[in-house]
Amino acid sequence: MAYFGKILILFGVILTVAGILLVFGAKIPWFGKLPGDIYIKKENFTFYFPLATSILLSIILSLAMLFIGRKS
Repeated sequence: MAYFGKILILFGVILTVAGILLVFGAKIPWFGKLPGDIYIKKENFTFYFPLATSILLSIILSLAMLFIGRKS
């Protein structure tokens, strides 16, 4: 049962961080505008894929999960 509690706490932390990023993400000047993010704007079409931002977040989250996993 303690394992389930740790999973719930982890999901709570992830949701909290996601909420903070959604609220304050626009105020972080480099967030979503890294070199490597794909942004194409035509007359009636806009395509945006944050490739470099996604990779950076993946590395940060992977390191956080590795750190949390070693603690337990």
